[in-house]
Amino acid sequence: MFKKSMKKTALLVALAGAFSAQSVQAANWLMLQGTEKEHQAPRAKVWGFVQIDYQSTNDTKLKAGPFAGQSAAFNQLGPQLTTSQGFNVRRARIGVRGNNFPLDPKVNYFLLAEFGNNGITTGGKASQGQLTDASVTLNHIPGARIRAGLFKTPGAEEGLQAIGVFNYINFTNVTDRLLLERPFDNAADNTGRSGPVGAFRDTGIQVFDAFRQGDWEHSYAVMLGNGNGLAMTDDNKHQDLYLYASTEKIFGDSKGARRHGMKFFAWMQDGKRTLDDVGTVDRKRAGLGTTYWDGKYRLAAEYITADGMIYGGTKGAGLPADGATFSVLPDEKATGYYVDLGYRVLPNMELNLRYDLLDAATETDALHRELQTTTLGAQYFFNKKMSLKMNYELRNIDAPDLPSASPVHDILDSIDNRVSAQFSLIY
Repeated sequence: MFKKSMKKTALLVALAGAFSAQSVQAANWLMLQGTEKEHQAPRAKVWGFVQIDYQSTNDTKLKAGPFAGQSAAFNQLGPQLTTSQGFNVRRARIGVRGNNFPLDPKVNYFLLAEFGNNGITTGGKASQGQLTDASVTLNHIPGARIRAGLFKTPGAEEGLQAIGVFNYINFTNVTDRLLLERPFDNAADNTGRSGPVGAFRDTGIQVFDAFRQGDWEHSYAVMLGNGNGLAMTDDNKHQDLYLYASTEKIFGDSKGARRHGMKFFAWMQDGKRTLDDVGTVDRKRAGLGTTYWDGKYRLAAEYITADGMIYGGTKGAGLPADGATFSVLPDEKATGYYVDLGYRVLPNMELNLRYDLLDAATETDALHRELQTTTLGAQYFFNKKMSLKMNYELRNIDAPDLPSASPVHDILDSIDNRVSAQFSLIY
């Protein structure tokens, strides 16, 4: 296992080094929310975005296991898992942000709500109109801005970046399974989520800032949060600690969410969760990566580790409607990485290629799974705020530690490739 981890780390370092000799989208996501300059931003700016999907698989039935002959959970479309193809208003968000109040122009606020059909608006205690962000930023102390409330946690690039400019339709396996947290009451025999997905967010307080030195920008963030996702209050008296640091070489005078530059970053999250049938368990995550974007060529690569509580999916890959239950692995380990390449063949058209691997539950032979996906993609930009994406995902799951005669291999062999399209409009 150590040798495998070292090989993956070496791959990322080599990729980063190869591109550092040249002059991915490398925006500073920490500074794009809650840091509008005083006297230069409106008191209330309404904004948001809509993303409409079409996704499809072949709906291959499970070839073995307790749900043989039934539809497989990994071939159905989330969040309902009731069909293998169809349209969906994936995201529909509207919010308001601003600063420059008469009494104090150094105070920013940020509000955002989700009305689409996804993990945020489904699950116990969720609603079709779920608050995702509600924060205030105090920009009074040079080098130490303070943000408090509900907001995105500093961490992995896929989670921290603005989803409106995300280059793919679906997250990588490592981000989806290790970082997009699903809340459950128990470690086993769950019939459904006890709340909305965490959406890479938490309620707490963060100290952060960025420092420009010539063409380089250095950033940091330290956050203490409840560790309870989109819930406003804590549920176990244990807070999560989040640490983040990045350094970025900025190319020219580009700005915003598609700023040109080369960024290196590292992060860590350390917290605990409470499960009714197990008690208090650890949930630790860490990662390092790089992004590069010069307007024509794009690269992103990240390596992530997990220790403690890990999402286990449905038992036998069955559907909840057929009696399958969800599970949580309370004390496991996992590693994963992705490499993402982009090339602007035309000023308004980009071709994409991404490979990601998740090595999950590595401590237990019976549970150990390797999830691999290669995504072929294309994006067409009608303008800066409207785009169309097309993705084709070649998906594979292995159980490398089980004997060849195990029926688990037949279950995992039931996974389909997936085709998807998405229209995005930012307003």
